[in-house]
Amino acid sequence: MTPPTESGDDQPTGDATFEAACRHARRAAVLSSVEALLGWDEQTMMPAAAAPHRADQAAELAAVTHRLRTDPAQGERLAELATGSLATSGTPRQQATIRLLKRDFDKQSRLPGRLVEELARTCVEAQQAWALARAESSWQRLQPWLERVFALKREQAACQAPGCDAYDALLDDYEPGARWRAIVPRFASLRRGIVTLVRQCADAAIRPDDRLLTESVFPVDDQRRFVREVAARIGFDFDRGRLDTTNHPFCSTLGPGDCRITTRWDERSLPTALFGVLHEAGHGMYEQGLPPNWYGLPPGEAASLGIHESQSRLWENLVGRSRAFWEWCFPSARAAFPAALGAADAAGVHAALLAVKPSFIRVEADEVTYNLHVMMRFDLERAVVHGDLPVPELPGAWNERFEADFGLRPPDDARGVLQDIHWSVGLVGYFPTYTLGNIYAAQLMAAARRRIPDLDPCFAAGRFRPLLDWLRQEIHTTGRLLESEPLVERATGQPVSEHWLLDSLRERYAPAHGL
Repeated sequence: MTPPTESGDDQPTGDATFEAACRHARRAAVLSSVEALLGWDEQTMMPAAAAPHRADQAAELAAVTHRLRTDPAQGERLAELATGSLATSGTPRQQATIRLLKRDFDKQSRLPGRLVEELARTCVEAQQAWALARAESSWQRLQPWLERVFALKREQAACQAPGCDAYDALLDDYEPGARWRAIVPRFASLRRGIVTLVRQCADAAIRPDDRLLTESVFPVDDQRRFVREVAARIGFDFDRGRLDTTNHPFCSTLGPGDCRITTRWDERSLPTALFGVLHEAGHGMYEQGLPPNWYGLPPGEAASLGIHESQSRLWENLVGRSRAFWEWCFPSARAAFPAALGAADAAGVHAALLAVKPSFIRVEADEVTYNLHVMMRFDLERAVVHGDLPVPELPGAWNERFEADFGLRPPDDARGVLQDIHWSVGLVGYFPTYTLGNIYAAQLMAAARRRIPDLDPCFAAGRFRPLLDWLRQEIHTTGRLLESEPLVERATGQPVSEHWLLDSLRERYAPAHGL
């Protein structure tokens, strides 16, 4: 693997230590991509009986990757580079590469190999337990596995950031630089505004009806063709990606030319697959827009999970639920589903998408109530990590909070605490990135509209490239050079604020309800 060069006229550094450090990091990235391939296979193709062997595979590979990432020789290179001239006089990408590789090395080096291996094995087995538990709505089947996962994640936090808050240590893996104490007031403000809007919509004289899209028949084979066409049109490159089926949609990048998105299908609901694909294609287009010549190094990696989520939610909601998008999309949708949509029009479909209706399942939630789901999970997982909520009490705490926020009580655990895969696979500290992503997305879209005044006519004509090009320039090509908030502030010229999201929701949903 050759060392990277800067884009433009910059030449290789000629620094042998820097180039050796880059080669080493890329070797580790290649191994990580094999881990990702195993994960993709587990969620799309693997038979259930393969789980024990897959757990062994994942544990062995995690151990090998960890040893490579914590190789003392790499630590010596990075220590030398951190005090050398390139750390202060190199290009921004070179400086960031040194700084962030050393940061990552230091974090990884604090983790015992035994813990890395045990986490990998436990999470594979816990994921299989989760799939069965959800299918049977059996909390008791998953509870002991979650107790083990949370215990291991607390141990991970203590190793990675001794003396620091355990939840912050886990959050930092997904949203570098974020702290839960800074998130809490932002989410509290957002929650107040959303709860008010939900109540106003519930009491409104006009109630958009979504039955057009959720009570007709949309044959799955026709959905496959339709959503693939939409994903390609907005900019997802199928020469460097593919679409598959899973129980819980996700996007996984296995290399610069291999980005895989997934969705699930429901023949009684077009939004399930369509918005799942728009969401995952947003993730995929971000991955496809990262600088490929910096693969495996910080300038070729996403800034954070929050920024990643901003890209997916922007395409899913701020594009895919817009009136202009449906002016372009509806003729294709009607042609694909003549029995369901033959008598409908673009305005009717758009109105159906603006229904606000509290529901049990996060991934099926409307755009307004979605963040209430996320903020609840943020509070619950933080309480578990901090020792304030024992894992066995999670179902009761979940149901009480859900009833307080939504006015509904989950009828069973499958539609309650068992619905998400995240905790079973060790993604503790991940949930807040969804709502942070929505906040970033609304602010980015407002800035894009200022910079591209004819954005809606572009959407109505099926032209999405101007928006994608702007995101490429402002977000994608930056990689990890900036943390989330500085990146959004640079792109928008404004401090990050939840008011952009609240304003966006009010501007679109209040008129649809006659408010």
